[in-house]
Amino acid sequence: MLLAPQISSLAGHFGLEVRRLEARNRAQPPEPGGIVFIGSSSIRFWSSLARDMAPLPVSNQGFGGSHIEHVIRYAPRLVLPHRPRLVVLYAGDNDLAGDDKTPESVSADFGVLVSRIHASLPETRIYFLAIKPSIRRWERWPQMRDANERIAAACADDPRLVYVDVATAMLGPDGTPREELFAFDGLHMSEEGYALWTSILRPRLQRDWRRLSTAP
Repeated sequence: MLLAPQISSLAGHFGLEVRRLEARNRAQPPEPGGIVFIGSSSIRFWSSLARDMAPLPVSNQGFGGSHIEHVIRYAPRLVLPHRPRLVVLYAGDNDLAGDDKTPESVSADFGVLVSRIHASLPETRIYFLAIKPSIRRWERWPQMRDANERIAAACADDPRLVYVDVATAMLGPDGTPREELFAFDGLHMSEEGYALWTSILRPRLQRDWRRLSTAP
């Protein structure tokens, strides 16, 4: 049985941002049965998301700085009420930026999140965007790659889970992160970075959305 992770005190830091998201959701409710994007700043700052994924019905529920454990905590408020058919997650990057998390714990947290979502929405597909190799956190890439491999293996065992490898294409011929894909800080995504992610993710979402929409 998967055990819930210990929620760090940092989780309370996101309360204001989550309340703002909830207020926006009340004012402009996401389409029930749509696609929820959630996770850390790589989702939070994806300002072109609706345009990039059009005409798919997407909702951006990202909150910057979050770990997977924080997504677990706030999923009942930001994911489950919208009853999405598809959930796209980017998290794990911040988890491994310090020394308090391991690839094993990140993979375990992902398993807990999946269990929590599927307990209420058993048919919902969950897409894990691979933890990205960034310039700023390049020294952490071996651990991030390890976490990616563990989560990819978990996704391979469940048809409702999809591992989306955005990481490989973010490496140049020399095997290091492509500078043009990042903002000035070497961590957050540039327009070119989001364009790359869109080119990898959107066709898969479109294909699965059509399949689910036409299923009897």
